[in-house]
Amino acid sequence: MTHRNEYSEWDDNSSHSPEDELEPLSKSELKRKSAALQKLGEDMVHLTPAQLATIPLDDELADAVAVARKINRKKDGYRRQLQFIGKLLRHRDTEEIEQAMAMLNQKHAQQNSEFHALEKAREDIANQGDTAIQALLETYPELDRQKLRQFHRQIKKEKEKSAPPKAYRELFQYLKSTIGG
Repeated sequence: MTHRNEYSEWDDNSSHSPEDELEPLSKSELKRKSAALQKLGEDMVHLTPAQLATIPLDDELADAVAVARKINRKKDGYRRQLQFIGKLLRHRDTEEIEQAMAMLNQKHAQQNSEFHALEKAREDIANQGDTAIQALLETYPELDRQKLRQFHRQIKKEKEKSAPPKAYRELFQYLKSTIGG
């Protein structure tokens, strides 16, 4: 069986190659691709140094990103540097870079999800007390029931006195250290 790409005809009587059937990209499509690559470059510029280290960049591209990070974002030079990064990306296979960026975005989304779950657990304990504590203990038996009840009582007292939410913050830190990883 011969491998055919999406641009080839499906009849076996074809005497020309798939490259003959590729149409040149329209001007609009070229602009969209260029804008997407420039956006990819801008996303790389906004990464932390640790995150950027996980992206497979060649020296020229890494230098261009480093220069962009030093330029004031409100200056015209920053925009031109982003365009230059986009130009460099157009002349490279960006598949590995895009995969690395997708992994970072997925990791970030997972961290956000975990953070929101901890916030919800804290909120439930603060508002519902024993009911929420029991539900949480069924999922996370490593938690200390007495400690959770103590936090609930302290939070309730702080609310009554309109005191700063010290116990509320401590409860979050306890949940984060015990079940948040």
